[in-house]
Amino acid sequence: MKKILIIEDDISIGELERDYLEINNYSVEIETNGQKGLDKALNEEFDLIILDLMLPEIDGFKICKSLREQIDIPILMVSAKGEGIDKIRGLGLGADDYITKPFSPSELVARVKAHLSRYERLTSKKEKVGKSIEINGLLIDFYSKRAYVNDQEINLSSKEFDILELLVKNPNRVFSKNEIFERIWDLDSFGDISTVTVHIRKIREKIEPDPSSPKYIETLWGLGYRLKK
Repeated sequence: MKKILIIEDDISIGELERDYLEINNYSVEIETNGQKGLDKALNEEFDLIILDLMLPEIDGFKICKSLREQIDIPILMVSAKGEGIDKIRGLGLGADDYITKPFSPSELVARVKAHLSRYERLTSKKEKVGKSIEINGLLIDFYSKRAYVNDQEINLSSKEFDILELLVKNPNRVFSKNEIFERIWDLDSFGDISTVTVHIRKIREKIEPDPSSPKYIETLWGLGYRLKK
């Protein structure tokens, strides 16, 4: 049974989320304090974390940043704040998804299922052992899920690596934002494709010598992105 941690200071919302997830055969724990939630997430084994933005002691942004530095499991950030800047900041810190309150419990369950399913598929792929691709100094090791630029390792989040892997495996092919979103997030019915733009920007900041004049990931306006070879 998959184990989920909900870090949410509004206990009524947390219990509602828990009830719907338990109906769908997930094991769920709730923590209402930011610091205690972070400690629990780092010291116990969970398969996914649902993280509220506004929390006592330490907010969701700081928790997300700390988690991403130490563990690699899906993080779904939820908030009553729908401002684009908060969504961009959350995704930039490594959250896999950002859901604005109020949302339907069934939508939350659908997103949880999609993220867990994708994460499970990625971690169970054994055929990638020993396989890597190098393009113009950019080296991608698919088994270890590591990326290098001119022999220097680049720290990528799981979603950033997935996007880069897609582009590297299909050099010179143009992918639209919608196609990238559907392939990487498996959520063609939910979400915001601006997520793709945020992740491409973060990848460029990490791999490009000059992100304003990309060497690797090219934007074709009105069409999408491709990795130049």
